[in-house]
Amino acid sequence: MHPDMSLLHILTVLFLPGVWAQSSSTSFGVVVEAKNITLPAGSKAVLPCQSPRMVWTQDRLKDRQRVVHWDVVHSTPDYSVERILDMSPGARQRVYNSFNKGRISVPGSAFSDGNFSLIINNVGTTDKGVYTCNLHHHYCQIHQSIQVQLNVTKSARKEKRYWDGEKTVFVVLLGSSVVLPCVNRRLLWREGLQEDQQQVAHWDFQPPGVRPDRADRLVDLYASGERRDYGQRFSQNTMSVEEDAFTLGDFSLSISDLKPTDKGLYSCHLHHHYCGLHERRIFRLAVGPALPLTPTTAPRSFPNDEPEPRTDEVDAPHVVNVFLPEHRGYFVQHLGYFLATFLLLAFIVAAVIILTRRRRKRGIEYPLGRCDRANAISGDEIALECTELRTCNQDPLNSEFAEYKNNLLRERDMTKDCNKEFDGKMWK
Repeated sequence: MHPDMSLLHILTVLFLPGVWAQSSSTSFGVVVEAKNITLPAGSKAVLPCQSPRMVWTQDRLKDRQRVVHWDVVHSTPDYSVERILDMSPGARQRVYNSFNKGRISVPGSAFSDGNFSLIINNVGTTDKGVYTCNLHHHYCQIHQSIQVQLNVTKSARKEKRYWDGEKTVFVVLLGSSVVLPCVNRRLLWREGLQEDQQQVAHWDFQPPGVRPDRADRLVDLYASGERRDYGQRFSQNTMSVEEDAFTLGDFSLSISDLKPTDKGLYSCHLHHHYCGLHERRIFRLAVGPALPLTPTTAPRSFPNDEPEPRTDEVDAPHVVNVFLPEHRGYFVQHLGYFLATFLLLAFIVAAVIILTRRRRKRGIEYPLGRCDRANAISGDEIALECTELRTCNQDPLNSEFAEYKNNLLRERDMTKDCNKEFDGKMWK
């Protein structure tokens, strides 16, 4: 280690213990969730911690849970994919092409030592391509793959092995043997493990001001059914975790009757050592003031202001009916009102216009009738003058209203003159 780095590490440990504790806590598992929760005192808190990968189902069918198979992609024709062989712990190797039987194989101890390398004897030109080693663990839901490219040459000087930035490339002499590496020595690929002892879940509580490495352990849960509770909260039934947590994959922590002392940092740790699962969920719980059960200020009442109770009346509930019309019917109804009002106004305007025109025609015919009666009484001379007057009055009615009025006045004067002449003749 570099001396400057070692000095910085020592200073961090001496002067920043909190940082040292946080850095060492990374070994507890990967933090997959972090939440801040605030609830009033006296309420119930549920800190969720769920993972379907922690559901307990024993790996009895190991021959079906772990599988390895090799595939190859040939550049010709048209980059075709071919399955070479597959293998599981409880079954023999299965080679798909009869030409490859006895020539291509995987070590029989693959699921014991984790060596799944592919052995090819008597390499031919048809073996050229990109090989993929696929490892599947259905119980742990783990899928891994490794790619190796194989090229064939006829010159021994061109044999080599190198890395092209994505995969390992082997250049092999024609007719020789080659081992394409695929090694995974993780414990989950090996037999003899006790799965029920590899699955653990536990809750920790870290009060304010306490370092993570000094957090209090609340409960330990094991897939075998063993359970260990710590502290008085579980014994008082104010803190609990479901009994069938490993059956449902639900390890949520329930806290009832919250108190200010419950404030702090809660962490849920899920460990599946058999599958290599290590997860951690953190919840920062804050406890606020309790919710009031009754109104804070009661209405004040005085003895003199209280009305006397009446026993002969029964208080009926006050019901307010609210009618909410439908939007479409409401619109159509108001549209009908508007159209009816418009038609009524149009009818009134038309009636006024018709009546006005009739009155104008009657005003013209009235003096003409008087002139007819005067002509019948007066004789031939008066009849001639009145005839000329009638001819004058039957002009078209296209003149203006002022001319019409003047004509009426002129006719009145002429009628008076006719009457005077008629009276003079009668006296003679």
